[in-house]
Amino acid sequence: MKKNALLLPILMMATLISCNNSLKKQTNKNAADAIYFGGDILTMEGDAASYIEAVAVKDGKIIFAGTKSDADKFRGNQTAMKDLAGKTLLPGFVDGHSHFSEVGLQSVSANLLSPPDGQVKNINDLQKVLREFMATSSIVAAHQLVLGMNYDNSQLQEQRSPVRQELDAVSTELPVLVIHQSGHLAVFNSKALSMAGITADSKDPQGGVIEREADGKTPNGVLQESAFFQIIPKLPLNFTPEEVVSMLQTSENIYMKNGFTTIQDGKTSPANIKILPELAKKGLFKVDIVSYPDFVLLSKDSILWGPLMSKKYTNHFRIGGVKLTLDGSPQGKTAWFTKPYFKVPEGKEDTYAGYAAFTDTALIKWFELAYKNNWQLLTHTNGDAAIDQLIKMDKAASFKYPAKDRRTVMIHGQFLRYDQVKQIKNAGIFASLFPLHTFNWGDYHRQSVVGPERAENMSPTGWLLENKMKFSIHSDAPVIFPNSMQLISTAVNRTTRTNYLLGPKQKVSPYIALKAMTIWPAYQYFEEHTKGSLVKGKNADFVILDKNPVKVDSKKINEIKVVETIKEGKTVYPD
Repeated sequence: MKKNALLLPILMMATLISCNNSLKKQTNKNAADAIYFGGDILTMEGDAASYIEAVAVKDGKIIFAGTKSDADKFRGNQTAMKDLAGKTLLPGFVDGHSHFSEVGLQSVSANLLSPPDGQVKNINDLQKVLREFMATSSIVAAHQLVLGMNYDNSQLQEQRSPVRQELDAVSTELPVLVIHQSGHLAVFNSKALSMAGITADSKDPQGGVIEREADGKTPNGVLQESAFFQIIPKLPLNFTPEEVVSMLQTSENIYMKNGFTTIQDGKTSPANIKILPELAKKGLFKVDIVSYPDFVLLSKDSILWGPLMSKKYTNHFRIGGVKLTLDGSPQGKTAWFTKPYFKVPEGKEDTYAGYAAFTDTALIKWFELAYKNNWQLLTHTNGDAAIDQLIKMDKAASFKYPAKDRRTVMIHGQFLRYDQVKQIKNAGIFASLFPLHTFNWGDYHRQSVVGPERAENMSPTGWLLENKMKFSIHSDAPVIFPNSMQLISTAVNRTTRTNYLLGPKQKVSPYIALKAMTIWPAYQYFEEHTKGSLVKGKNADFVILDKNPVKVDSKKINEIKVVETIKEGKTVYPD
């Protein structure tokens, strides 16, 4: 009896403590909305892969990252316990460079990609796809325009672009235009040329070429660089608001399916810079969209001086800066080099090395305007001559308008020379590179564009690492689909379509490739304090993969699947 009498108060006390703890869990204001555990959780902090056991999320932010036992202290009655069941969680992918709006346009255009992404092997196939598209597309029926995207002369059996007569064979009644996979040239049929006002008397614009027939006067339908860019606003692409919303939501879904929680709209057009803020205001975006308007076309638009030009998002949208294009496309043979092309295009002199989009005199005005207003400047530069011009303009504009941390971005930098690497490092220019080219065009670059020696060091991620530089890698979608696993795989493996190892010294580890998709592009956007790694206080932007890219055979990285994409604690893929 005495023993039982002693036990009773102890049992009552234990019960009270248990009830009190349970009450605390129910009323704990710090209780997490969700706790993720049970798999590989990569923090992306540090120089080597580091893992934690659990991450706790509340109100869209990370409130804890560490051990499972400590994470359990944030567990309440309403906390969702997310068991990863062996899968891998890491920060959501940050898009180093692409064209969000154009991915939407691609979704309603004829797919002219070559295998393995499409079925166009020759010009006859291209015509067939366009005819089938014309017969079935509601967009063609509504807008009386036939648009195809992503043909690639380097993958066609003819090894050239189609010409206007070959598009006339598709239709002479409707305008037909097809855009090269690089986005830097296009082919118009006779009807489209007429609508655009391009005739034998039309002059080549600065930084562009209207290709001619044998008489040297008649346009053959191919428009290069600014000759094409200047026509875009004149095209009858008057989509309805409903069509625009559908296209952009399709685009966003493509990115989310690939684990992206931050997307870039590079070189936003005048039309889209009006549409995107309106859609954001309506709450239609689920992830963050950063716009970089076409600087030349929008330099006088008041939106550049408005509140959306900010490092903070409004309804998942902001304007991050402005975009300039300094040269063209290596596979289109319009990129600007200091040495001639390995095989110059037909009709060009042996010294042909591409061309600049701007003279120095014209370009410095754009740099100074951007630097004066402290707008982040994105510069498309593929060839080494264009990169020389970037370095020169940056130095001159920075001398006139100095700033401590401007983070001007070199987009692509595919043929960055070794001597230029330290120059961009000293200038504080951030490199967003394009190693996806090693697969898609590596063979063509070796055999036709720059030759085997120069091709070895295209997209030189190894040189940047050697110089202890951060960088991002990108898809340039819709040039290439924003396939996150293929992005990582090409940076790691650097194999071409024929499985040739192109530039082994430029290979990076899977962990470094992940850095170039998370914390380093977050730095590129001035967002390293809110994104890119799993640290208390950062956004709960995650991607869950079925396997760990750091641990699998590197040759199988491109087989990894995105299981779930989470933006600020909410699952956005799958819906």
